[in-house]
Amino acid sequence: MNFLYEKQTRRFYILLAVLCILQIFLLGVCGIVQTRSIRRVLVERELAAVSYLMEEGVPPSVAASAWNRTKVTEEGAKLLEKIGHTTHTQSYLLLLTEQTSLPLILWLLSEGILFAAILLGCVSLYLRRREKLYEKAEMVVTQYGDNQFDRHLPSGETGAVYQLFWRIEQLALSLQAKSQMEYKAKEFLKDMLSDISHQLKTPLAALYMYMEIMAEEADHEDTVKDFTRKSMGSLNRMGELIQSLLKIARLDTGNILFEKRQCFAAEMAAEAAADLMERAEREGKKILTEGDPGELVFCDFGWTKEAVGNLIKNALDHTKRGGTIRVSWNRSPMMVCLYVEDDGCGIAPEDIHHIFKRFYRSRRSGSRQGAGLGLPLAKSIVEDQGGNLSVESTLGEGAVFRMTFPCQK
Repeated sequence: MNFLYEKQTRRFYILLAVLCILQIFLLGVCGIVQTRSIRRVLVERELAAVSYLMEEGVPPSVAASAWNRTKVTEEGAKLLEKIGHTTHTQSYLLLLTEQTSLPLILWLLSEGILFAAILLGCVSLYLRRREKLYEKAEMVVTQYGDNQFDRHLPSGETGAVYQLFWRIEQLALSLQAKSQMEYKAKEFLKDMLSDISHQLKTPLAALYMYMEIMAEEADHEDTVKDFTRKSMGSLNRMGELIQSLLKIARLDTGNILFEKRQCFAAEMAAEAAADLMERAEREGKKILTEGDPGELVFCDFGWTKEAVGNLIKNALDHTKRGGTIRVSWNRSPMMVCLYVEDDGCGIAPEDIHHIFKRFYRSRRSGSRQGAGLGLPLAKSIVEDQGGNLSVESTLGEGAVFRMTFPCQK
């Protein structure tokens, strides 16, 4: 009886039960009325028969005894047969039947027709409502097939039909999520291709110009060496740009599975700084690391080292000769913090909320190298591991980037 859990079906069956009870009640009333009618007719027939017998001179005692007699005689049977009153006589020829049975038949027929009409009307109304429900469901499901999810199937009730609707809604949610993911993937691919083509225009144009100059100045060795060096710089810049874009794409699409483990913060900071130490010495800057050598960070060592390296590289880009970049770390009860601090030019208040956007470059950057991908990449690496990357800065006094990772329980 699980189908009775549905409200509309339950109401329909209750209505049928009420109609059946009403039908039984009406039949009972009909039986009582017909019994009274038969009794009245019989009494009238008895009165007419007694009156006739007494008019013919039959003694009252004999007339009264006739109604209490149960014995059937041959003479009496022959008399009734002679006047047409036998068990084989057609009912419509009997006056008693005409006065009692025919009204009962007509009344029952009328009551049956009325009951059938009400029942058919209720069934038609129920089926029409159910048809409207199915039509609405068909329309909504068709819209789901066209990736339109503004309307929803009826819900909030019990029953097999509404359970089916709920399952369809779950499937629709999956289709909607998949459709959104496909749309985002297409938009991401389009934006990525646009960003790559835009960012590669400048180094490619520079390379084309350098090649032309070297072809024209082939006899001047110093000129060729100078522009060869510049060409290598442009190629390196293109390589770094493409690698950064590919890493960001992998992070955005969730194709990277971080292998998190307990790592020494000192080792990670030292390796990140070592990759940039040569550049720092060439530019007359210092990179220092300080903190508890036994401090552990629960993270992916390789990716987190790259994030720290990007922050150091950003600090070198914005620090003048003689400046210092300091990498440090400490632990609080809930998290481990890594800091990359510099004493460079700092970040303007109007820029500090935008520096983690891709390809964003402040107007104060001037001729500094960089495509604006290092900080966004670092933020994605940290946050995809459950950490957080933030910055504090005072213009003209430097900046402090703060990475936090939850402590491993």
